[in-house]
Amino acid sequence: MTAAADASEAAALLAAVPANRRVALVDPRFVGHVHALRLGLTDPRFPVATIPGALTARPEARAAALRALQRSVTPVGVGSPALPDDAATDGAAPLAGDRTVPGRLAAELAAEGTEVKRPELGSLTATVPTCPEDRSAAQAAVAAVDDEAVRLRSAVKAHDGFFTTFFISPYSRYIARWCARRGLTPNQVTTASLITALIAAGSAATGTRGGYVAAGVLLLLSFVLDCTDGQLARYSLQYSTMGAWLDATFDRAKEYAYYAGLALGAARGGDDVWVLALGAMVLQACRHVVDFSFNEANHDAVSNTSPTAALSDRLDSVGWTVWLRRMIVLPIGERWAMIAVLTAVTTPRIVFYALLIGCSLAACYTTAGRLLRSLTRKAQRTDRAAGALADLADSGPLAQGVAAVLRRPRGGFTAPLLAFAGALAMVAAALFAPYGGLLTVGAAVVYAILSGLAVSRPLKGALDWLVPPVFRAAEYCTVLVLAARSDVPHAVPAAFGLVSAVAYHHYDTVYRIRGGTGAPPRWLVRAVGGHEGRTLVVAVLAAVLTSGSGFTTALTALAAAVALVVLVESIRFWVSSSAPAVHDEGELA
Repeated sequence: MTAAADASEAAALLAAVPANRRVALVDPRFVGHVHALRLGLTDPRFPVATIPGALTARPEARAAALRALQRSVTPVGVGSPALPDDAATDGAAPLAGDRTVPGRLAAELAAEGTEVKRPELGSLTATVPTCPEDRSAAQAAVAAVDDEAVRLRSAVKAHDGFFTTFFISPYSRYIARWCARRGLTPNQVTTASLITALIAAGSAATGTRGGYVAAGVLLLLSFVLDCTDGQLARYSLQYSTMGAWLDATFDRAKEYAYYAGLALGAARGGDDVWVLALGAMVLQACRHVVDFSFNEANHDAVSNTSPTAALSDRLDSVGWTVWLRRMIVLPIGERWAMIAVLTAVTTPRIVFYALLIGCSLAACYTTAGRLLRSLTRKAQRTDRAAGALADLADSGPLAQGVAAVLRRPRGGFTAPLLAFAGALAMVAAALFAPYGGLLTVGAAVVYAILSGLAVSRPLKGALDWLVPPVFRAAEYCTVLVLAARSDVPHAVPAAFGLVSAVAYHHYDTVYRIRGGTGAPPRWLVRAVGGHEGRTLVVAVLAAVLTSGSGFTTALTALAAAVALVVLVESIRFWVSSSAPAVHDEGELA
């Protein structure tokens, strides 16, 4: 920490700091809680952040901050007002609030288009008193609030599920503090959660009642650790690019591994539930892509308020309806609690039946709400939203080739209708056409053509966010149905592996888009074929390899190839310095 005599010296000192380091500017008269400074100055997720009397800039925002400081701050004593209360320059908002040098700098950065994060402080104090009376009042306010208690409360995600909020967070936050005081990192806790879940899957795979009971207990313990890692990150503000990737992907890895463990355990007892396990995975993945696709389509859309949204806002004022609606969507806390309890006291088949029924009801509820919102308001979607939907569609060379030479008819609903028609033809052929015939291959060709037509124009229609979920359902269900109908030994477990690898690719795409860095590179999408290419390949394999174990071997090889390519590229991206630290406050998973 270095003190500057005035704003000009502060600018010189900031310019002398190496370009790869974060800098902070704090008024020497600042009075506030330590955790207020932590929130304002140490969170790595935002390029610029400010609280009253303090501002920080990450390396990528350093140049803009220095230019603003040199250009707009009059060389006066640090902390002195740079302008009158109602003044502004270059389009900046009037400085009626924080008129310190850091406050003026934040206003200038915001005026020139730099995103400035202003964290909610709640009961925490952060102020720059200008007289002895104000300083005494600020110091009394600091003494009146328990900084540590606020820090513990803020460690808990603001909008979480009922089970997590009332059965996990009341004690997991203290586990997070215990970890912080012993120097443990969120990534270490995340890894411990994964290992615990894998042990739970192994226990379920034993197929014994004792193994099922142990699996249920360990799955709940894994979820406690899963909550703890995020709370530890918020408690100690240890957000990282690696942590964002681990947290985003390990939940899916844990859940899918546990499904596989249950299926293996059931097989030991003579009950083949691999189709149910794969069905549960497909349904859960499709639910998620509905959420992701809808949110991306409306992330920055300009629209009027729909009656459905207005009703939702009114229901939010009735407390019990908020919790009921969060439980209906079967978020990860409720879902894992249900799986754990049913594993311990019933059979894997019953677990998967409950999952399929519960997730189906949740999918109907959430999708119906999103359809109503989309149809009852007129949204103007941006090019960025249309690009995100195109990336989520995961169109490969075949669909892109069709899109290059053909254009779908204009109309608000043509894209989802074409996608749905192609998906329906594909899944119907997989279900009802003679197995091993060319009709299924022909349906896959039709699916590729209709998929290309669906994405041949920007996806800006009211229901165009349905296109990626329809493609996911078509691909995953085709793999599931063809493997189940093949009667080839171990074909469905091989299909489980293939869908797991492809689903990882799709989740990786989602989290890259959410982080603001765009989708995976086009070469990766081409290398793994796109959704329509993989669907066609599986249809051809099913038609050609109709005897022996060839189909199983081919599915296994395809799964391994996809997993290898997408994992290597994903790991390279997420451990690179350019990967974002994704904000995780909104998703119930």
